[in-house]
Amino acid sequence: MKKSQETGWLGNMLSWGQRRQMQRSETLYTNAVEMARNPLFYNKFDVKDDVDGRFDALALCVSLVMRRLKGLGDEGSVLSQQLFDTMFADMDLTLREMGAGDIGVAKRVRVMSEAFAGRLNAYATSLDRDDRDALAAALERNLLRGTGKADAELLNFVIDLDRGVQAVADDVILAGRLD
Repeated sequence: MKKSQETGWLGNMLSWGQRRQMQRSETLYTNAVEMARNPLFYNKFDVKDDVDGRFDALALCVSLVMRRLKGLGDEGSVLSQQLFDTMFADMDLTLREMGAGDIGVAKRVRVMSEAFAGRLNAYATSLDRDDRDALAAALERNLLRGTGKADAELLNFVIDLDRGVQAVADDVILAGRLD
Protein backbone atom coordinates (compact mmCIF):
# COMPACT_ATOMS: atom_id res chain seq x y z
CA MET A 1 0.00 0.00 0.00
CA LYS A 2 1.31 3.45 -0.89
CA LYS A 3 2.04 5.99 1.82
CA SER A 4 -0.75 8.23 0.47
CA GLN A 5 -3.22 5.35 0.78
CA GLU A 6 -2.13 4.66 4.36
CA THR A 7 -2.53 8.22 5.62
CA GLY A 8 -5.48 9.37 3.54
CA TRP A 9 -6.21 12.85 2.29
CA LEU A 10 -5.65 14.57 5.65
CA GLY A 11 -2.19 13.07 5.95
CA ASN A 12 -1.42 14.14 2.41
CA MET A 13 -2.57 17.70 3.13
CA LEU A 14 -0.44 17.87 6.27
CA SER A 15 2.51 16.45 4.39
CA TRP A 16 1.98 19.02 1.62
CA GLY A 17 1.96 21.82 4.20
CA GLN A 18 5.21 20.59 5.72
CA ARG A 19 6.83 20.35 2.28
CA ARG A 20 5.69 23.90 1.50
CA GLN A 21 7.16 25.16 4.78
CA MET A 22 10.46 23.42 4.07
CA GLN A 23 10.54 24.87 0.56
CA ARG A 24 10.20 28.35 2.05
CA SER A 25 13.02 27.77 4.53
CA GLU A 26 15.21 26.29 1.80
CA THR A 27 14.59 29.33 -0.41
CA LEU A 28 15.43 31.69 2.46
CA TYR A 29 18.56 29.68 3.15
CA THR A 30 19.57 29.86 -0.51
CA ASN A 31 19.11 33.64 -0.39
CA ALA A 32 21.25 33.86 2.75
CA VAL A 33 23.94 31.75 1.07
CA GLU A 34 23.90 34.16 -1.88
CA MET A 35 24.32 37.11 0.51
CA ALA A 36 27.22 35.32 2.22
CA ARG A 37 28.92 34.74 -1.13
CA ASN A 38 29.19 38.47 -1.77
CA PRO A 39 32.82 38.96 -2.86
CA LEU A 40 33.09 42.07 -0.69
CA PHE A 41 33.26 39.88 2.39
CA TYR A 42 36.38 38.16 1.11
CA ASN A 43 38.03 40.77 -1.11
CA LYS A 44 37.36 44.01 0.71
CA PHE A 45 36.70 43.06 4.32
CA ASP A 46 39.29 40.27 4.61
CA VAL A 47 36.99 37.49 5.74
CA LYS A 48 38.98 34.29 5.26
CA ASP A 49 37.86 32.42 2.15
CA ASP A 50 37.94 29.05 3.88
CA VAL A 51 35.42 26.81 5.64
CA ASP A 52 35.45 28.86 8.85
CA GLY A 53 35.26 32.22 7.09
CA ARG A 54 32.41 31.08 4.88
CA PHE A 55 30.57 29.69 7.91
CA ASP A 56 30.93 33.04 9.67
CA ALA A 57 29.69 35.01 6.66
CA LEU A 58 26.75 32.62 6.36
CA ALA A 59 26.07 32.78 10.10
CA LEU A 60 25.90 36.57 9.85
CA CYS A 61 23.50 36.51 6.90
CA VAL A 62 21.24 33.82 8.38
CA SER A 63 21.23 35.79 11.64
CA LEU A 64 19.93 38.84 9.81
CA VAL A 65 17.11 36.80 8.28
CA MET A 66 16.23 35.15 11.59
CA ARG A 67 16.23 38.56 13.28
CA ARG A 68 13.66 39.71 10.72
CA LEU A 69 11.50 36.63 11.23
CA LYS A 70 11.53 37.08 15.01
CA GLY A 71 8.93 39.84 14.88
CA LEU A 72 6.45 37.94 12.72
CA GLY A 73 4.59 35.92 15.32
CA ASP A 74 4.16 32.17 15.31
CA GLU A 75 4.58 31.81 11.56
CA GLY A 76 7.85 33.73 11.69
CA SER A 77 9.06 31.63 14.63
CA VAL A 78 8.28 28.38 12.83
CA LEU A 79 9.99 29.57 9.65
CA SER A 80 12.99 30.79 11.67
CA GLN A 81 13.37 27.36 13.30
CA GLN A 82 13.05 25.68 9.91
CA LEU A 83 15.70 28.02 8.52
CA PHE A 84 18.00 27.01 11.38
CA ASP A 85 17.25 23.33 10.72
CA THR A 86 17.88 23.77 6.99
CA MET A 87 21.20 25.49 7.65
CA PHE A 88 22.46 22.76 9.93
CA ALA A 89 21.21 19.96 7.71
CA ASP A 90 23.36 21.60 5.02
CA MET A 91 26.31 21.87 7.43
CA ASP A 92 25.92 18.16 8.21
CA LEU A 93 25.85 17.25 4.52
CA THR A 94 28.82 19.50 3.73
CA LEU A 95 30.93 17.96 6.49
CA ARG A 96 30.05 14.47 5.29
CA GLU A 97 31.00 15.42 1.73
CA MET A 98 34.33 16.65 3.11
CA GLY A 99 34.90 13.17 4.52
CA ALA A 100 34.06 13.55 8.21
CA GLY A 101 32.71 10.41 9.88
CA ASP A 102 29.33 10.06 11.58
CA ILE A 103 30.59 10.70 15.12
CA GLY A 104 32.78 13.59 14.04
CA VAL A 105 29.96 15.18 12.06
CA ALA A 106 27.47 15.07 14.90
CA LYS A 107 29.94 16.64 17.32
CA ARG A 108 31.09 19.31 14.89
CA VAL A 109 27.52 20.24 13.90
CA ARG A 110 26.61 20.59 17.59
CA VAL A 111 29.61 22.87 18.16
CA MET A 112 28.72 24.89 15.05
CA SER A 113 25.09 25.27 16.14
CA GLU A 114 26.18 26.51 19.56
CA ALA A 115 28.60 28.95 17.92
CA PHE A 116 25.82 30.12 15.63
CA ALA A 117 23.50 30.75 18.59
CA GLY A 118 26.13 33.00 20.17
CA ARG A 119 26.64 34.89 16.92
CA LEU A 120 22.90 35.30 16.39
CA ASN A 121 22.53 36.73 19.88
CA ALA A 122 25.50 39.09 19.51
CA TYR A 123 24.42 40.40 16.11
CA ALA A 124 20.72 40.73 16.98
CA THR A 125 21.39 42.45 20.30
CA SER A 126 23.83 44.96 18.83
CA LEU A 127 21.56 45.73 15.85
CA ASP A 128 18.44 45.95 18.04
CA ARG A 129 20.22 48.48 20.26
CA ASP A 130 21.85 50.28 17.34
CA ASP A 131 25.15 49.71 19.17
CA ARG A 132 27.92 50.07 16.61
CA ASP A 133 30.63 49.31 19.18
CA ALA A 134 29.01 46.00 20.16
CA LEU A 135 28.45 45.15 16.48
CA ALA A 136 32.10 45.93 15.71
CA ALA A 137 33.23 43.72 18.60
CA ALA A 138 30.99 40.86 17.44
CA LEU A 139 32.25 41.16 13.85
CA GLU A 140 35.88 41.29 14.97
CA ARG A 141 35.46 38.26 17.23
CA ASN A 142 33.42 36.15 14.79
CA LEU A 143 33.50 37.25 11.17
CA LEU A 144 37.12 38.42 11.26
CA ARG A 145 38.16 35.79 13.84
CA GLY A 146 40.28 38.28 15.76
CA THR A 147 42.53 39.00 12.78
CA GLY A 148 41.40 42.55 12.06
CA LYS A 149 39.31 45.55 12.99
CA ALA A 150 35.73 46.06 11.90
CA ASP A 151 36.10 49.46 10.29
CA ALA A 152 33.28 51.88 9.47
CA GLU A 153 32.96 50.44 5.95
CA LEU A 154 32.35 46.91 7.22
CA LEU A 155 29.91 48.18 9.85
CA ASN A 156 27.99 50.16 7.24
CA PHE A 157 27.99 47.18 4.88
CA VAL A 158 26.50 44.90 7.55
CA ILE A 159 24.00 47.54 8.67
CA ASP A 160 22.95 48.04 5.04
CA LEU A 161 22.51 44.27 4.61
CA ASP A 162 20.36 44.24 7.73
CA ARG A 163 18.30 47.20 6.56
CA GLY A 164 17.68 45.42 3.29
CA VAL A 165 16.45 42.30 5.08
CA GLN A 166 14.37 44.34 7.54
CA ALA A 167 12.72 46.18 4.64
CA VAL A 168 11.39 42.97 3.06
CA ALA A 169 7.60 42.93 3.32
CA ASP A 170 6.13 40.48 5.82
CA ASP A 171 4.24 38.46 3.22
CA VAL A 172 7.31 38.25 1.00
CA ILE A 173 9.67 36.91 3.67
CA LEU A 174 6.99 34.57 5.02
CA ALA A 175 6.71 33.23 1.47
CA GLY A 176 10.44 32.43 1.69
CA ARG A 177 11.83 35.26 -0.41
CA LEU A 178 14.06 38.24 0.28
CA ASP A 179 13.31 40.17 -2.94
